[in-house]
Formats: sequence, C-alpha cells, structure tokens
Amino acid sequence: MKAERIIPILRIFDYQKAKEFYIDWLGFEMVWEHFFDDNSPVYMEVKRENIVFHLSEHHGDGTPGTRVAVWGEGVPQYHQELIDKKYKYNRPGLEKTFYNAVSFTVIDPFGNQITFEEEYDEAKHKELEFFSIH
Repeated sequence: MKAERIIPILRIFDYQKAKEFYIDWLGFEMVWEHFFDDNSPVYMEVKRENIVFHLSEHHGDGTPGTRVAVWGEGVPQYHQELIDKKYKYNRPGLEKTFYNAVSFTVIDPFGNQITFEEEYDEAKHKELEFFSIH
C-alpha cells in the first residue's frame, strides 16, 4: 500500500472559534464546509500549503486533545509569523528538541495540539533563540 494523503480529523465545538484559530491566526484557507441542514454541525476542510485538516463538530469524529506532528521547512519563520499576529490565546515557544528538531506547538480552543517541526541544522538555525514552555 502506498498512502497518497493523510488527513487528520480534529474535533471542534465552535465554528467561529475554529475559524478564528485556523483561518485568522494559523493562516489556513477554507477549502470547503458542509452542513446537512441549518441546525447541524459543520464538517470542513482547511489547508495551508501541503497541510490539510478536516475539522468536525460531529459527535464521534475525533477526540478532543488529539496531537498531530507536522514536519516541514520554514518552521522558525512560521513561528515568527504567528508571534507577530499577537494572538492573545496562544503564544508558543520555539524550542530545540532532544531529537534534533526546531519545534513549536499550538493548542487549539478544543485541546488539539499541533506541533510544527523541522530538522535542526546548526548552520541554518544558529541565530535562533530557543525557549520552551512546559
């Protein structure tokens, strides 16, 4: 078997809070959203570059508190972009992990945690200031 895409389904409880966090702060775009009727929960897809998440208000679609690791490039720059937005509910620290990565974790309003990681390169990352929030 060869996987083509892996799309985590993250449980959400508030449509507006989800949009504020994923669209306004993290900079994802809304790909599509679906409501069965005017009084039903939302199921939506958001993406930023190659990162795709499904967000669901439906009972049984995911568990609050899920952790997702996203590996890529440009993690320190993305971290700075988020810090510069001064989002009052989340100010993640940038850290160098024991497994040799540059990393930061955001926690959405529903307890889901997304860790953005990049392999640490001494020459590329020597100017970074690391701090960790535990």
